[in-house]
Amino acid sequence: MKIRNVVSAGLIGATPKGGWANELNPNDSLHTLIAVHTDDGLTGLGSVFTHQDLVAGSLSVLRDLLVGEELDSPSAMTERLHQATFWMGRGGSITHTISGINMALWDVFGQHAGLPVSRLLGGDHRSKVRPYASLLMDEPSVMVPRLEGYASEGFRAFKIGWGSFGRDSAATDERIVAAAREAVGPDALLAVDAGGSDGFWPHGYKWALNTSHMLHDYGVAWFEEALSPDDLAGFTELTKHSRVPISGAETLTRRQSFTPFIDARAFDIIQPDVTKVGGLDESLAVGRRAEEAGMRLIPHGWNTAVGLAADLHTAAALPRTDLVEYCTGSAYIDDIVEDGWRLDENGLLDIPSGPGLGISWDRDEIKKYTGGASLFLE
Repeated sequence: MKIRNVVSAGLIGATPKGGWANELNPNDSLHTLIAVHTDDGLTGLGSVFTHQDLVAGSLSVLRDLLVGEELDSPSAMTERLHQATFWMGRGGSITHTISGINMALWDVFGQHAGLPVSRLLGGDHRSKVRPYASLLMDEPSVMVPRLEGYASEGFRAFKIGWGSFGRDSAATDERIVAAAREAVGPDALLAVDAGGSDGFWPHGYKWALNTSHMLHDYGVAWFEEALSPDDLAGFTELTKHSRVPISGAETLTRRQSFTPFIDARAFDIIQPDVTKVGGLDESLAVGRRAEEAGMRLIPHGWNTAVGLAADLHTAAALPRTDLVEYCTGSAYIDDIVEDGWRLDENGLLDIPSGPGLGISWDRDEIKKYTGGASLFLE
């Protein structure tokens, strides 16, 4: 099986807000799909967390390293891409684009083998995984009905984040967290994401530690991105002294960037994003190293249904990864999958068991959000 072509198309028209200081609008390009076509008529899909123009530019460099090559090992082929482009800057648009290529290679390789990606990656530690409904913080009058709605849909785990948290006052922060806890009930998992990777994040260690004390009073499961993403010393101290588990690292790329944070025990929970970190292989390498250090990997998943599918397979392949992020209210999660996502009576998602990523894509919806791009072989 040889690679025939690699193409990309940005998702436009329904981009969800990110809660950022420089807020997104529906027509902003943030997520880009990649398709790998093979000479036996198969198509694999991947997802990239960056602008469609940056992905297109990166593909102009990477495509010649792929087309015409025998696809006998997604891991080896992906590593060749990393090694051939190291001088362009490890961790930027090239690495983000390789993330999508890696997912697409595993998807098509699994289809060819007739096996789910999770099995090829060394699973299965589980056949189901709990998704947590992830939504932006807002005033309780807006946020509480949304939380109650997701609870009625079967979600039993939730994360609220960004928005006004850490940007107004400690009283506002506590009022929002208290309202969220009351809405989801005492037994539901509730996590809080400060969004410290936002531009010009104003807070440091002491704010984060004081805030963690408040979060502990409300039974918060973890405190995410409490500091700026490069504050290794701050995260190390915070994890050591916080009574709430500390998580982060969604902005890091490739396993090498995670090593200092893992070695320093800077997190309780580490959160690579498969659409940025370098793909499935990098996520698994980070997860295995983190588990050896007593941490667990819970993937960052504010991206697309393709990323969610990859995270489900990751959860099957790692012993301690028992949660995945579900970006609520996003058409790029809900609309591009045929028949949608279904929670079982315990609020769990099945890990796809079909070949490759095991998802049936709604091609018409994908075309709608990619401006009519033909990602699939007709």
